[in-house]
Amino acid sequence: MSTVALKDVTKIWPDGTIAVDHVSLDVQDGEFMVLLGPSGCGKSTVLRMIAGLEDPSGGDILLNGEPVLDVPPRDRSIAMVFQDFALYPHMSVADNIGFPLKLSGVEPGPRSDRVGTVAGALGIGEVLARRPSQLSGGQRQRVAMGRAMVRRPGVFLMDEPLSNLDSGLRAELRAEITSMTRELGVTTVYVTHDQAEALTMADRLAIMRRGVLQDLGTPTEVYRRPATLYVAAFLGSPRMNLLEAQVYVHLDRYVALNFGEQNLYLSWSDPRSRAVARYHGDRIVVGVRAEALTPVTPDTPGAVLHGRIRYLEHHGHESLAYLDVGATAIVVDEIGGTAPGRPSSTGALRRLGGALQRLTKSTSAAASEDKSAPVSVLNDPGRHHRKPAELSVRLAPYPAVNPGHPLTVSVQMDALHFFDERGDRIDVGWR
Repeated sequence: MSTVALKDVTKIWPDGTIAVDHVSLDVQDGEFMVLLGPSGCGKSTVLRMIAGLEDPSGGDILLNGEPVLDVPPRDRSIAMVFQDFALYPHMSVADNIGFPLKLSGVEPGPRSDRVGTVAGALGIGEVLARRPSQLSGGQRQRVAMGRAMVRRPGVFLMDEPLSNLDSGLRAELRAEITSMTRELGVTTVYVTHDQAEALTMADRLAIMRRGVLQDLGTPTEVYRRPATLYVAAFLGSPRMNLLEAQVYVHLDRYVALNFGEQNLYLSWSDPRSRAVARYHGDRIVVGVRAEALTPVTPDTPGAVLHGRIRYLEHHGHESLAYLDVGATAIVVDEIGGTAPGRPSSTGALRRLGGALQRLTKSTSAAASEDKSAPVSVLNDPGRHHRKPAELSVRLAPYPAVNPGHPLTVSVQMDALHFFDERGDRIDVGWR
């Protein structure tokens, strides 16, 4: 049995930068946990603290239920695979794989047997006599994995092990890593910024941003019900469409969502309508994924949006159309700064880890004049500076439409996502 638990773990660098901010996480025995997020979000720091290569500034780390902050890395029964392979260039493949066993005092005979077994499982048995410089990138990565596997650790830690490989090889090794770890039943914590890796490999995934754990769940749970606006924007390809909507409640009938030129109506019988109705007269963010939009004829009744195609992207197996529906888009600022010319935000925006910006060219005159006013996520910079949302819609591989053509889409209302101005999900309950 091998479990990993982080209890309110924080890491603050000497210059005061908060790399990891009160993260709590439990990894079950045999589970494949993926830490997902952009560069600099703290996911590799979490991995290094589990391994003992970094000491947390606060909180506790437990392996198999036992605190390990005072346990040296070599005694934690952990094997780590790094992004840059970290192989010894003067050693053969066999010696690289068997080096941890040599350090542990394993005799040459048993050591050679275990190296051969691991190399065979990874498909590199025929290159044991070669040096790393004579191997391809994929073979070097397999050697690095073999060196970790040969120790038979309780926990695998993998820090973006596939990021230096080409896309075809990444897909191949993705399948190999997941099948290998599941066959071995070894607990694995895997760090990546690639959402395709996260969604295809993880039993559960934890999404981080600026050191803060944003969401945690199975890939299906996180994709279908993102906990925050940031997770909604980060996960999925194409990204979720995020539109500003004004809420108007017609009691016992419906909740109207006004997107500027068009409306969608949330039935009063929908259990989410009461939660959204609390924002009567206010603006919220409505999210809808491309797969929840279906092209229909203009006279189709029900929940539809009418627009005009701004441009098309052809991807071979499908095309993506981007529609101007007269709505205003909301984007999550990846850098975490504030809108140009505006003062820094405080309070609720800090919880999201960055500012939400409207897709605009400039800010309002009022914001420019009042340097002390707090930034509202949905602050209106003025109609003259608004840029229409580009609503992504999935089409057939080569549709008989072109940029400029009108297009009507049916909206799957039960697939809408609602977020308040702080970026938190508006919902009737958790998963």
